[in-house]
Amino acid sequence: DDINARANEKAAKKKAARDKMLATKTIEKGLLMVHTGTGKGKSTAAFGLALRAWNQGWDVGVFQFVKSATWRIGEQTVLERLGALHEETGEGGPVSWHKMGAGWSWRRKSGDETDHAADAAEGWAEVRRALAEERHDLYVLDEFTYPMEWGWVDVDEVVETLRDRPGRQYVVVT
Repeated sequence: DDINARANEKAAKKKAARDKMLATKTIEKGLLMVHTGTGKGKSTAAFGLALRAWNQGWDVGVFQFVKSATWRIGEQTVLERLGALHEETGEGGPVSWHKMGAGWSWRRKSGDETDHAADAAEGWAEVRRALAEERHDLYVLDEFTYPMEWGWVDVDEVVETLRDRPGRQYVVVT
């Protein structure tokens, strides 16, 4: 009947439009996830992703920007042990942990803000190199929003680098 014919025609037009749009989505790119907000849970969520990635055999790189270089947080201990397990048995994936500076937020370290900003800039340069080399499958940039907020790294450069990263690299920023 006429009502069904019109409904079928409308559905066919919608499907054609959706198929046309999906045809342009041929580039597969890893996700960029950003966890912000007040309170706890942002880093925990990112490390949960790292555990899942390890279990899938992904290469995980953690770049920790603000916590003190002398602190050993629980997530670091667990992920480093899982990385060692991978090296010994082949289970899971490799894990590397990078402390990007001496730690700036909770306990001021020796040096002034210029020194800390230089450490953050060098840490970001290392992340850029790793992304360009497609060194990891998942990058955890822990507490990286602080150096951006404090003006220690160029936000426009960060956006451009993360947007244009090669391959299927996943990045989570806290």
